[in-house]
Amino acid sequence: MPTPTPEPTRSPAPGPRQLQPTARSFGAEADRYDRARPRYPDALVHRIATTTPGPEIPDILDVGSGTGIVARQFQAAGCRVLGVEVDARMAELARRSGVEAEVASFEEWDPAGRAFDAVVSAQAWHWVDAVAGAAKAAQVLRPGGRLALFWNVFQPSAAVTDAFAEVHDRVLPDTPNLWGKPALDSYAPQFAEATDGIRRAGDAFGEPEEWRYEWEHTYTRDEWLDLLPTHGRTAQLPPARLTELLTTTGAALDALGGDFAVHYTTVAITALRTPDAASRPASARP
Repeated sequence: MPTPTPEPTRSPAPGPRQLQPTARSFGAEADRYDRARPRYPDALVHRIATTTPGPEIPDILDVGSGTGIVARQFQAAGCRVLGVEVDARMAELARRSGVEAEVASFEEWDPAGRAFDAVVSAQAWHWVDAVAGAAKAAQVLRPGGRLALFWNVFQPSAAVTDAFAEVHDRVLPDTPNLWGKPALDSYAPQFAEATDGIRRAGDAFGEPEEWRYEWEHTYTRDEWLDLLPTHGRTAQLPPARLTELLTTTGAALDALGGDFAVHYTTVAITALRTPDAASRPASARP
């Protein structure tokens, strides 16, 4: 689920357990989150759904499922989906939209003997311990099943990026301004950490691959301002400061003509579960 500024990297930032308060903050804006966050490339969803080892209807586990955005895309692709979400408010909205969801952090979630053809995580794996998460995914994947961790990374034009950097310096001078470097560079440590976590899961997975999908989306001024409060750092701003950020950003977009295009790169880190018949887990459904 893409963010209006690149997510801060976790190294040497606090680990996932220390970041849980931020992960649990998104539920305060669950409806806005579900409305404003962009979806994921259908080609990526189709590729995952059609390369699983399971039956005609693949079983997908969605880690950090939020309001069910990508889960609904997998449902539309013909999959059964179970979400695991740390924020009860987000999980409740997902259930209202037809997505089964259980409330827990992934590291502490009880699979209760269930197994899956794919474990996916959209814009959420940076809240999970990369090594423990990969090991947990290996436990619940069928042999040959796929782990797919993916993020939407966006990059506006140079003019819009410069304007957002100026707004940030004016309104949030005490926080790191990530607009000064390419967004993919800001995300690179997350991709490396996810890859390293898979490799450190022992022989549970084959060698990780990286998939990339390029696409564009045009935002109106109001759509962008609707999206801004769903970002982790922005969501925790005091109301007065958030209002200032939205007002200043809106003025900057007005000066640029309102609508603007954003180039997205969706990056997936993915690996297949080692086909080990001796450790084959139980079926996912009774």
